[in-house]
Amino acid sequence: MKLSAPIFQLKRRAKLMARSNSLPLNEALDHVAREEGFARWSLLSASMSAGPPSETVLSQLDDGDLLLIAGRPGHGKTKLSLQLLVDAARDGRKAFLFTLEFTEQQARNHLQTLGVPSSNIAEAVQIFTSDQISAEYIIQHMSGLEAGAIAVIDFLQLLDQQRSKPVLSEQLQTLGDFAKHTGIILGFISQIDRSFEAEGKRLPDIRDVRLPNFVDLGLFSKACFLHNGEAQFQNVA
Repeated sequence: MKLSAPIFQLKRRAKLMARSNSLPLNEALDHVAREEGFARWSLLSASMSAGPPSETVLSQLDDGDLLLIAGRPGHGKTKLSLQLLVDAARDGRKAFLFTLEFTEQQARNHLQTLGVPSSNIAEAVQIFTSDQISAEYIIQHMSGLEAGAIAVIDFLQLLDQQRSKPVLSEQLQTLGDFAKHTGIILGFISQIDRSFEAEGKRLPDIRDVRLPNFVDLGLFSKACFLHNGEAQFQNVA
């Protein structure tokens, strides 16, 4: 069933309804779900989970989330992240890629392969490739945007590679505070330690994230782990 608006807008509608009518949020969510033809919000949300992984992840994100997208090389974390931005742009959101890995042309080429045929939707994703990308740089370029705007940072472990930048733990704390204050969503592509592949697990988890230095991974609110064509979305905090 096609929704009348993207799910993030429906969530926002429910939050406004809850505030203006002094309703519990779960009641307001169920009310919006009934307007969309579902008996309750959980059924509406479940219907979105049947779609492609990127749409499933997008539908589960709330304003202010910090999302971790993690996997071993070649298992689809970058493709999922870029598709997430294309889906967000298609929903009318501001979408940004901050990459310390790709050139702008490389990133644009990847995005073009994910866009809708005969559509310039991938062109709506703004790309930044400066070596100066850091928490301060990201905040500078995203300040003043409406809640629900989304950015992907490629990738987590490179943010403090230059010694002139604050350590990764400080940058992540700063970006988490910024996301909560503004309602902007930030996704971080992350490496998984190679030891994961020797442990025989089907999918990596938060304990397998590669961290050269200490980072409080509890700062992330959501995570998506990928391996061998599977993707598992979960709440972290």
